Amino acid sequence: MSGDSGYQGNARYLTNSYITTKKPRNDELSKTEQYDNRILSKERICIEHVNRRVKIFRILGQRYRNRRHRYGLRFNIIAALYNYELSLT
Repeated sequence: MSGDSGYQGNARYLTNSYITTKKPRNDELSKTEQYDNRILSKERICIEHVNRRVKIFRILGQRYRNRRHRYGLRFNIIAALYNYELSLT
């Protein structure tokens, strides 16, 4: 799991979470740290694109106002539609 600096607190709960390395004050990042940050960003952008596409259906983008026990079913249908759309391209 990758994330940005907003996920710093997850490290103690999720052992497989990674955050980008911040630039130290009055210093620069090393080439390996820059490379690692770029790899994490490339992973994260794919996930963010999926989140954006799911929010278009407004099940995650807004308050869910229907029956709670149907939420999982509807979310799975939306995920299936998105996966089907991916298979077409």
